[in-house]
Amino acid sequence: MQPLWNRDGSLRQFAVYVMSNSSMTLYVGVTNDLQKRARAHKCGEGSSFTKRYHFDRLVYYELYANIRPAIEREKQIKGWTRSKKIALIKTMNPEWKDLSDERGFSE
Repeated sequence: MQPLWNRDGSLRQFAVYVMSNSSMTLYVGVTNDLQKRARAHKCGEGSSFTKRYHFDRLVYYELYANIRPAIEREKQIKGWTRSKKIALIKTMNPEWKDLSDERGFSE
């Protein structure tokens, strides 16, 4: 079983997230450091897909204490139609704002 706490005393969390860009292309991923991953996407770091589409905003996320349910949820969302993903995003973020700004970790 994974520890619930990081070495720095913070609660260990995993995130399923959706990034988007000006053309509303969607990227679904999972990470153990949402702050770092959002910054990486914004800087064009990562896979050739993420570099090509210039994802510049975090539009949705869910937090989990364990990686297994996070990965299962990522796979589930990835299997959805685009319209179902958009409906999910709108439940949290109807205006498609960059949620990383609201979480206080944008550059």
